[in-house]
Amino acid sequence: MRRYGPAALLLLTGGAVLRITLGSELYLRYVQAGLRPYLIVSGVALVLLGLVTAVLRHRTPEHDDHHESHEPHEPHESHLDDEQEVGHEGHSHGPAGPRVAWLLTLPALALLLFPPPALGSYSAGREAAQRAAQGVGAFPALPAGNPLTLTVGEFSSRAIYDSERSLTGRTVRLTGFVTHGDDGAWYVTRLTVTCCAADATTGKVEIRGADDDVLPADTWVTVTGTWLPKGELGSDAAWPPLLTATTVTRVKQPADPYEKP
Repeated sequence: MRRYGPAALLLLTGGAVLRITLGSELYLRYVQAGLRPYLIVSGVALVLLGLVTAVLRHRTPEHDDHHESHEPHEPHESHLDDEQEVGHEGHSHGPAGPRVAWLLTLPALALLLFPPPALGSYSAGREAAQRAAQGVGAFPALPAGNPLTLTVGEFSSRAIYDSERSLTGRTVRLTGFVTHGDDGAWYVTRLTVTCCAADATTGKVEIRGADDDVLPADTWVTVTGTWLPKGELGSDAAWPPLLTATTVTRVKQPADPYEKP
């Protein structure tokens, strides 16, 4: 079976990629939606390469591990062959390479059978406050109507940098997951992804006035409320922005858990 190891690894990896991209939106936990076609092409290529590798290895006769031949060996050559065959303990090699290479199948199996969840409160808590390097200024006019659905990133930018204070008097609706602060405060939080989960940055809004019990971390909620100004525009005191909640509703995690910049 060791001779088919490389083929098995290629098939597992390609199958895992196709599993999270075809007929599923699991890939959105890791990359932007625009990368889906590239993932599909990569998965198909890996599967085809694995099949070709398996066929070629099946057609190629397996060489004997002891390098036997019908011609007699010189005594010193036989001695060298024995030493190479025994080798060091734990470092035996077969025709398909070292046995430790099979460990490479574990990440592929994990992705195939147990896809990791999207980033959540742990990732958000590890990251210091990162805000876009932008100056205070006017923002485009908001659409009419209440409540106004905004992303956490949009609300935060306007609350911190909008010189027109366009959020004043508006009822807004935000969706994100719950994170907790050291001082007992809680936040509706969302991660923004530019390309993939590796470059995720955190945005959060502190929630005030909610009558419900404090929800567990990573609970997805939709919060409706009004902006509560604090601090000087563009200053550290203005972050994180505040929202006085009128309703807090538990919701399911969206298929795409990340916001776009």
